[in-house]
Amino acid sequence: MSTVQEKRKLEKQIGTLDGSPVVEKHYRSILKTISWRITGTLDTMVVSYIITGSFAMAASIGFFEVFTKMALYYLHERIWSRLKVGLVVKQPPDYSI
Repeated sequence: MSTVQEKRKLEKQIGTLDGSPVVEKHYRSILKTISWRITGTLDTMVVSYIITGSFAMAASIGFFEVFTKMALYYLHERIWSRLKVGLVVKQPPDYSI
């Protein structure tokens, strides 16, 4: 298998833009993982503070879960990128005006 074919295998086309294929790279999943984790960790810390009344406890809970949930989200994202559920291939029209 050529290098170009190997690269294409790692890329997942998620749509088109102006007729050109749009692919999702792995680093996009990593960036989405980080941005979502920041949001989720802040939420966890707020809820933990409300429940415990302790900022130290809320911060320690948030610190621990940030790493476990980033790994889980990344794996979840990559599994979903391989599933065909909810994806539709739209064929271009047979003609052009």
